[in-house]
Amino acid sequence: MSQQFSSIATAQLLVKAFELNHINQVVISPGSRNAPLTIAFSNHPSINTYSIVDERSAAFFALGMTQHLQKPVAVICTSGSALANYYPAVTEAYYSQLPLIVLSADRPSHLLDIGDGQTIKQRHFFGEHVGYAANLKDDTHQQISVEDFNFNKTEVQAAISTAYQQQLPVHINAAFDEPLYHTTEKPFPEVESLSAIEFPEINKITEELVSKFINDWNSAERKLVLVGVNSNFDFTKELVEVLANDPSVIVMTEVTSNIAHKHFFQNIDALIAPVEQLDDAEVYFKGLQPDLLLSLGGMLVSKKLKSFLRTYQPKAHYQVHPQRCLNTFFTNPIHLKSTVKQFSKQVVAKLQPVESNYFEHWYQQKTRIETIRERYIQEIDYSDFKVFASVFSALPKNEHMHFANSSTVRYANLFDSKTPLIAFSNRGTSGIDGSTSTAIGYALASQHPTTIITGDLSFFYDSNALWNNYLPPDFKIIVINNSGGGIFRILPGDKQADYFHTYFETRHQLTAKHLSKMFGLSYFSAENLNDLEVELSSFFENSQKPKILEIFTPTEVNDQVLLSYFKYINKHLFR
Repeated sequence: MSQQFSSIATAQLLVKAFELNHINQVVISPGSRNAPLTIAFSNHPSINTYSIVDERSAAFFALGMTQHLQKPVAVICTSGSALANYYPAVTEAYYSQLPLIVLSADRPSHLLDIGDGQTIKQRHFFGEHVGYAANLKDDTHQQISVEDFNFNKTEVQAAISTAYQQQLPVHINAAFDEPLYHTTEKPFPEVESLSAIEFPEINKITEELVSKFINDWNSAERKLVLVGVNSNFDFTKELVEVLANDPSVIVMTEVTSNIAHKHFFQNIDALIAPVEQLDDAEVYFKGLQPDLLLSLGGMLVSKKLKSFLRTYQPKAHYQVHPQRCLNTFFTNPIHLKSTVKQFSKQVVAKLQPVESNYFEHWYQQKTRIETIRERYIQEIDYSDFKVFASVFSALPKNEHMHFANSSTVRYANLFDSKTPLIAFSNRGTSGIDGSTSTAIGYALASQHPTTIITGDLSFFYDSNALWNNYLPPDFKIIVINNSGGGIFRILPGDKQADYFHTYFETRHQLTAKHLSKMFGLSYFSAENLNDLEVELSSFFENSQKPKILEIFTPTEVNDQVLLSYFKYINKHLFR
């Protein structure tokens, strides 16, 4: 059977541009105005298309695919409010620097603001939250002019270039007039003449900046290296070894850093939080204050680390990133505009170890804290803290993990897995709205056993994530159900006030059991430590369909156990 093309030139243009530039994963939500796009993409032999009804979930699903593939993935929707449902995922993509391509169908300009249905102002809809907005000229059935076609071609190529080169979401808005469903067996000659976009090579850091960095690095006796979100596994072995074996260097990582070494510090909050109540906290913090700070990777979770470095600033701060430089600690960092891999090639051979007791002193503190943590886990009652300790102990080797916001990813940074993990979280805007959808998209793209650990509110908020046909059989969900937003019990506020349970904690009695049945997932539950140990003993084994483990924890105990953890460290570390 011959390939069917939409009879609308712009639809053909878009699918050809995507094909030429290796954008071959496209998520489509149903609609009529986007019929030319649906026909064009779903009939293309080298483009994989996925149908997801809920546009918000569809966009996060595509975001998860982008996290794994590290290249653009597209979402397509019809006109009207459908586009608005993409906004949460677009903002996440913008701040996480993921190249999500939003392709929206629109009504032609003569139908806007006259009372026609499913019509809103879609041009520049995402404002400053996209790297580029391509607003294409109206196209009707075989009636677009050569001038308008060339304009659309230029705009589409500009959007694709931005997605690739700046790693930012882009929006392409294409207006179609009826008829929408006509097809042809022959592509337009103008479309066939398209060619792939040529991208420039990654810029190297200037020799002047390399020289300045090397001089500052080799003369600093206390160097702190922070590794934030690291989705593209950009670190070289040579750089890791140099950083890990320099006595003047501390490397602090988080669970989403996806880099590990026995000398690296992951439990950042456990090193900082217990000190805040000390009379001589300033002395302690000044001992940790670096001369030089080097930031690698993306966003950081730890608020305590941010607060520490904003108060105890380094003399020099360098940030390695191929696109942007964030002034997170108000230090006005020097931007080394490069990938970590390219940075490593340019500097690693010139980095010299410096005699210092900086690493050794703080590594001893780290080791003592880990011992204290194990003792604390043995002493505490059943709670979120104890559950996370048990789950981390049970995770299989090289499991791919997603951590939902907001308590979940913070708990994850308090523990070390017994085996290597590959971990992700939507930390661009840190919202709870699409965590499960993102994890499912990631799992499908990676074809690797994947588990998401999520809180109850995040899970129920994004329950439409399960409403698709693409859940891999080895996809697993762990829901920590403490009957509400547990994070608000840790934050400041009157926990006894009448409004607290309703408007902050949002207490509920929901469970995932019936959702599991409706969407065809296996369901398991645990209400105490014995139940949990039994379920975890087999939960990660291969299965024929995806599964959920729902762990119920005591609402009014969890926050006290967590807050007491830092007091416990304080008591045993400084006595």
